[in-house]
Amino acid sequence: MPENTLPRDEMRATIEARRDLGPDYDSALVESFLDKVDDAIAARIHNELDARMGPPPAPMPPPPHVPYAPYPEPPRGRNSQMWLALGTLALGIPLGAIGAGTAGFFGFALVLMAIVLVNVMANLPRR
Repeated sequence: MPENTLPRDEMRATIEARRDLGPDYDSALVESFLDKVDDAIAARIHNELDARMGPPPAPMPPPPHVPYAPYPEPPRGRNSQMWLALGTLALGIPLGAIGAGTAGFFGFALVLMAIVLVNVMANLPRR
């Protein structure tokens, strides 16, 4: 069936259905007819766009699934461990004094254990 005859044939069918059903179904018949006309217009627009733009591009394939991507190891300079040790010693002196002044020997020992823990954890080999 050619594209131009669809609304005319549908209109004839709607008028014949109105004659059979009576005026009680006018709004339902008009809605049905308008839906079919909208579909015909949308099909014409899609055909015109396809003719002008060509077919749509093929969808891209999904990216490959990588179950685990480890974080890259941060680059370390040759002196990074030395700077960490010097930094913790520089912070350890005032923190040790504060810990000893507030909690006595226990506070001083706690600060020293924290400094040792930081240095040990920083020098552990990375997995």
